[in-house]
Amino acid sequence: MDDLTQDGAAMTAPPKPPSAFQFHGNWQDFAKIAFPNLLLTIVTLGIYRFWATTREREYLWGQTQFIDERLEWTGKGIELFIGFVMVFFLIILPFGLIQFISNAAIFRGREEFAIAIQLALFVMIFYLGGVAYFRALRYRLSRTYWRGIRGGSDNPGFGYGLSYMWKSVAGWLPIFLMVPWSSISLWNERWGSMSFGSHKFESNAQWTDLMKRYLLFYLVPFLIVVGGIVAGIGAVASGIEGGDDSLGTAGAAAFGIYIIFLVLAFYILLPIAALMYYSKFFRVGVGGLKLHKLEFEFTARSADWILFSLANMAIIMCTLGIGYIFMPYRNWTFFVRHMEAYGEINLDELTQSETKRAKHGEGLLDAFDVGAI
Repeated sequence: MDDLTQDGAAMTAPPKPPSAFQFHGNWQDFAKIAFPNLLLTIVTLGIYRFWATTREREYLWGQTQFIDERLEWTGKGIELFIGFVMVFFLIILPFGLIQFISNAAIFRGREEFAIAIQLALFVMIFYLGGVAYFRALRYRLSRTYWRGIRGGSDNPGFGYGLSYMWKSVAGWLPIFLMVPWSSISLWNERWGSMSFGSHKFESNAQWTDLMKRYLLFYLVPFLIVVGGIVAGIGAVASGIEGGDDSLGTAGAAAFGIYIIFLVLAFYILLPIAALMYYSKFFRVGVGGLKLHKLEFEFTARSADWILFSLANMAIIMCTLGIGYIFMPYRNWTFFVRHMEAYGEINLDELTQSETKRAKHGEGLLDAFDVGAI
């Protein structure tokens, strides 16, 4: 109740304090950036997208307030472009050459050699994918400023790439039942290597908090198949009760019902279960973060994620795909508006980070198409 009574006097509960994170922008102002970015990206055959990403981040960071000061993005488009060029010549081009050699080996009847090359290629991509996740977070923190203070890490991420490989495999081997452990363990390791200013992040998220939600997601495909079989048997049984003449028709109807049920279930129930798991994952992960005397919380529940995803799909579909340019804005504002921080900051203790600043951007992450605001 908002009104409390004590000794016959009515007292009003104190108002809820403002969130530590606030966003002051709007989609109309973002549109003035997004549409020119789209046109310039098309005209330059995609090259301008590195500068487009920078312009968007400058706006989103600049409109985001933490306590009493707004963030600042200091990354440059040329950094992202150089990062991509380096990855193209050092990784993508050699990988293409290796793929060509593998195909040539198959045509010459040397299948064993081709399989060995393909396996080595897969392992290398797997490893570099982990390095990409780590270095992208390091780069973004190093370009994010608050009160003139930035974040970063001196860890190059090569060891994390190995952890990413073996922990992912360990999560998959027991019929994927340990995926929550591998995901949270990697989250803790990645954030535990980062810092902001003179303070290091601590991440102590517990993977056991995810198991119930993960098991729900894990069992949904089995429940869908079983439900479809039961529905099909029920339809066939009803056809048999109607007589032999209707048995063939009933069988066809049962098969049709079964297919429709499977399609609808996989495209509706499975994504919902995935969002419910991801919602819990993000709450657990962010809730385990700590920066000196600051603790964090992410308040978005499953219903928030589902409505957010449905709105995104509706925008993209109703605008014939053009609305996709607003996804960085919507994603960023969704996270900012559900982020909370508790504790205190001693500005006298918060000094500038001494970590090295990477000279190029997230080319590796961009090359594997897993980059995001």
